[in-house]
Amino acid sequence: MRRRQGVAPVVALVCGAALIAPPAAAHTGSTGCTALRGTMIPAAVIGLPTTGGEVTAAQLVAPAGDGATAVGEHCRVDAALHPVDPAAPDILLRIALPARWNRKALMFGGGGYDGTIPDVAGNVPYSPADRPTPLGRGYATFASDSGHQAAPDFTPARSLDGSFAVNDEALRNFAGDALKKTRDAAVFVIGKRYGAAPRHSFFAGGSSGGREALAVAQRWPADFGGVLSAYPAWNAASLDLFFGHQAQLLSQPGAFPGPAKQDLLYRNVISACDGADGVRDGVVSNESGCRFDPVVLRCPGGGDTGDSCLSDPQIDVVRKMSAPLRWDYDIASGERGYPGFPFLSGADMTTPLLGLGTAAPAGPMPKTAGYGVQFWDQWVKHFVTRDPAHDPLAIDPLDPGPWRQRISALSALQDVNDPDLRPFAAVGGKLLLVHGAADELVSHRSTAEYFGRVQQRLGSAATHRFARFYVVPGANHVNVDAAFAAGWDSVTALQNWVERQLPPLRPVVTDKNPAAGQRTRPLCQYPAWPRYAGMGDPDSARSYVCIR
Repeated sequence: MRRRQGVAPVVALVCGAALIAPPAAAHTGSTGCTALRGTMIPAAVIGLPTTGGEVTAAQLVAPAGDGATAVGEHCRVDAALHPVDPAAPDILLRIALPARWNRKALMFGGGGYDGTIPDVAGNVPYSPADRPTPLGRGYATFASDSGHQAAPDFTPARSLDGSFAVNDEALRNFAGDALKKTRDAAVFVIGKRYGAAPRHSFFAGGSSGGREALAVAQRWPADFGGVLSAYPAWNAASLDLFFGHQAQLLSQPGAFPGPAKQDLLYRNVISACDGADGVRDGVVSNESGCRFDPVVLRCPGGGDTGDSCLSDPQIDVVRKMSAPLRWDYDIASGERGYPGFPFLSGADMTTPLLGLGTAAPAGPMPKTAGYGVQFWDQWVKHFVTRDPAHDPLAIDPLDPGPWRQRISALSALQDVNDPDLRPFAAVGGKLLLVHGAADELVSHRSTAEYFGRVQQRLGSAATHRFARFYVVPGANHVNVDAAFAAGWDSVTALQNWVERQLPPLRPVVTDKNPAAGQRTRPLCQYPAWPRYAGMGDPDSARSYVCIR
């Protein structure tokens, strides 16, 4: 990979908390804030093909907030990068340039099908409640919409709009190219503002943003010195195939368990497996050791006799969604399956949209169906067939027929599955992976599979020198109303590792649920999990040991 002179490596931070830095120094930049408006961004400074771009707006933003929410005065810059294909959308990006800059930069990843610019004044996934945001700590922060703009009226979530994928350049941008283009353009603007490039930069993202985090580490290892990836959908096309499998299963007559049955299943799983970690607290710490057979909830005779039990078709679908999915055909990325979800994922009715939803999949797809099957609906219509009228249930992921080659080609674009991170490690890169065990949209089993491949390729010792993987029991995908709403100052952990060569040492994660008080747990390196030691405060991480 060619590296341009005069541009410092950017460190990527992906999920977790904001970075603690020394007090930021005031910076007199070479260009004033409002004077940045109209600045041209030459195509030559961007490492992938564009036709250049320009700053479309620049304005000073006054200080706001207090405590952990405090953000100082900063210059908010909007810019557009123009495509090579005139029919493709621009990449829209935003940069926040603090008046007191700490000489660091942080790029935020997106989510779902992207299409909106993440909040550059916001925080990273699984962030702590008592630490400032990256911008509040003096970071220059930036993000983009990944190269397309979701329809403003798209419901229930703009991140579900996949219509951009009918354009090849927009699709490539979403698959990863926009990351490089955004990074290079942002570093150029940062240099214009401050007269210097960042000394360190970070990338932060979860879900699709977690996939983007791994993409920057794999594709541009010298650009980002540290990556923190949360619940990454790294095998995106494979996950889409699983969503299609889920849609096929749940659309069968009588197979869909409604909200009350989902809640029934969730409560019974927790009841059966909660105490195995030594304390009953609503959190299953050892998911792989949880042995629960939904047949114990079988309705008399196997028919659907009400919300207090599961019918035979519903038991069958729950089992199949939890089991690994394998397909018997080759796709270009080399993936052959998806590992499925544990019973304690997706059945929690606190997040019905991200779980199974409140309506069975159908054609046309109900907007109250689960996020995953709606993701499949958009993928079939705009990525695979490029026909918005196509019935998503007409394609069987296990036997896609004439769409097999197209699915294979998409896997090569979307699956970020190369485990050879030696180039990233060789330039001093550091990787933190974090995933919740109760994630209802991206299975933590999948992240474990990816990390295992990295260890197999590089060796466990070499991997340990630059990467860590933590699973948080009870944490879900959106970290809202979770059994354990994870909060960890991962940004500081990553910064210390990148800048001071100090890897995380006995990290602790806090439950941010309002009713949790100060409940903490040790953050155990996978496959270890926290078990209560039998004495001490059960709400304190000091009372737990990480065991395998």
